[in-house]
Amino acid sequence: MQMETQKEQNTATGETPEDYVFALDIGTRSVIGVVGEMDGEMLRILAVETVEHPKRAMIDGQIEDIEQVSRIAGIVKSRLEKRLGYPLRHVCVAAAGRALRTQRASYEMDLNPSQSIDEETISRLEAGAIEAAECQFAPETDDGNQPVFYLVGYSVVQYLLDDYPISNLLDHRGQRIRVEVIATFLPREVVDSLYTTMHKTGLEVASLTLEPIAAMNAAIPQKLRLLNLALVDIGAGTSDIAISKDGGVVGYTMATIAGDEITEAIMKKYLVDFTAAEDIKMKMSGESEISFKDILGFEHTVAPEEVKRETEPVMRTLCKEICDRIIEANGGAPSAVFLVGGGSKLPGLCECVAEYLKLPPTRAAIGGNNFLMHVSSSDTDVTGPEFATPLGIAVSAALNLINDSFSIRLNGSRAKLFRSGKLTVLDVLLMNGYTYSQFISRSGQSMIIELNGEKKVLYGGHPKPARILLNGEESGITAIIKAGDEILFEPAVPGENAHPSLGDVVHFQEPCKVFFNGMEVEIGTHASVNGQPAKPEQKLCARDKVRTYSVGTLRELLRYLGEDEERACTINGKPAEPDTVLSKDDRIEYAQAVVDQQPVSQPVQPEPRPEATPTKEPDSAPAENKVHITLNHAPLLLDPKPDKTPYRLIDMLNLVDIDLSKPQGNIVLHVNGQDAAYLQTLADGDYVDIYWEKRQ
Repeated sequence: MQMETQKEQNTATGETPEDYVFALDIGTRSVIGVVGEMDGEMLRILAVETVEHPKRAMIDGQIEDIEQVSRIAGIVKSRLEKRLGYPLRHVCVAAAGRALRTQRASYEMDLNPSQSIDEETISRLEAGAIEAAECQFAPETDDGNQPVFYLVGYSVVQYLLDDYPISNLLDHRGQRIRVEVIATFLPREVVDSLYTTMHKTGLEVASLTLEPIAAMNAAIPQKLRLLNLALVDIGAGTSDIAISKDGGVVGYTMATIAGDEITEAIMKKYLVDFTAAEDIKMKMSGESEISFKDILGFEHTVAPEEVKRETEPVMRTLCKEICDRIIEANGGAPSAVFLVGGGSKLPGLCECVAEYLKLPPTRAAIGGNNFLMHVSSSDTDVTGPEFATPLGIAVSAALNLINDSFSIRLNGSRAKLFRSGKLTVLDVLLMNGYTYSQFISRSGQSMIIELNGEKKVLYGGHPKPARILLNGEESGITAIIKAGDEILFEPAVPGENAHPSLGDVVHFQEPCKVFFNGMEVEIGTHASVNGQPAKPEQKLCARDKVRTYSVGTLRELLRYLGEDEERACTINGKPAEPDTVLSKDDRIEYAQAVVDQQPVSQPVQPEPRPEATPTKEPDSAPAENKVHITLNHAPLLLDPKPDKTPYRLIDMLNLVDIDLSKPQGNIVLHVNGQDAAYLQTLADGDYVDIYWEKRQ
């Protein structure tokens, strides 16, 4: 009476009660919603709604069309809210077992005999077994492309205290405890699609379990699990199987064959569409004749017995596949089999399963009567086998039978949790889509260049480390969490990759002008990148070759110009030593070699070299003493330098129409067809090419 009054108050005020349970069973054929409230140790069902998919949006229990499934789930939610009079915000769901993978593992702990076993010790024991299962299932590898699997649940197979089997370790004492668990894994895609669908429906997932676990909790209560029983949840796309023995659930498996196989056989036999075939299948257990229209528009009437005969081969195939899976998971035939799910109502199915398992016909039955062990009165008849999964989801959440049911908040929202026991901050972050790269601070990518012939590493920027607050206090990723904890996580931000400019690598002296024999020359720091003159603002790339030339003293200027470093010079009319530091507008006097031709203009695209032809010899020097050079395909006769030093390639820059301060591409320096440096000496008869190589 008190609960009925509370319900009426909630309906009148539109306030959502705190202890309601909303379960959604998203099946291949339909979506079933169940809302209930706890009534002592029982779940009182308040409302039930079922909506079928108008088209095939689920394949073998897996969501294929998220938009379509979320729309149908939204319809179920809206109808339930209308009946209850208050909004539903949290939902309990179960993942199908199409891609279910299982792993058995055990873990052992030594105890202090003087201390009794508490819940924390049991949790650490189970957590150790879960960790062992995870390592066996997906050992760490260097392959970053391996599929991601979530641990979505586990069941304790057996506890042992000093090697003695025991059903409950709490408050006992001993020297050694051991647990064996069976852990269940699903691909990340299956879990994520379920969460995405619920998000689109406007619901927050309160708990997640597996459909076979939920069905087992509804159909086979704990006190019956001492018996070796098999539960088979036959849906439209898959048949999920759970095995109990010795007080625990010892195995999960599934068959990718179910009720749709029968429907498809009817479609092929009678040339009807999927909806008509489903209707025929539902009427097979009736006594009256079945009428339908095929895809060609012809009317047909058949007896149920005829449809049974036509579909019997497919049904037997279904039964054999289910029984083979049961025997594989159980190691033999069980003592009895419960069949639940919409597909379990197929006529003759129970007898066929019993036949293949070599059991008496009475040992295979449709489940339903055991549901009422957890469910109090309801206006809706929920004893049918199709309600095993939705009721199991609701009962599992209401009675705290789901191992991952406690709540953690991550960055303000409820976190996805797929196991309980010992959980670290790292476990929660990984379960909620974060990756290891977001926990670890990484510097920016470095770059290697060549600077004056030596390798130089240019380091990337410093990273911003990850920040973790556990209940408002700084924490690390190994911190243990408990129910009700709140985590604030700011991922690490990697440092910026190295992207230096030339000025970041080379210290450029302030440039200024001096005059050498009346010629204006810029002194300071000169640099080239990959052979091309470069300014401080030029960006560098990996493996660039940088060369620098410092021109600050008289000796460096003479070396830069290719002149004799030991020849006496004057600066501003006064004798100067080679190490004299030059200043702005200094005037340096030094004898300069005389050439007998005007500067040669650079052709855009050099023509094939002509043979060198002698030119008229000037009176300044005998022809045999002149230097014969071919510059950009034009012959030159050069007077010997007064100091008898050889000509260098840099001397030719004054004789071509090229402005190095205004690059027009990559500069090409060739002597006799080979790459050359500025200071390479020239010999009589050399061919010299200096020109811009146009960028593509």
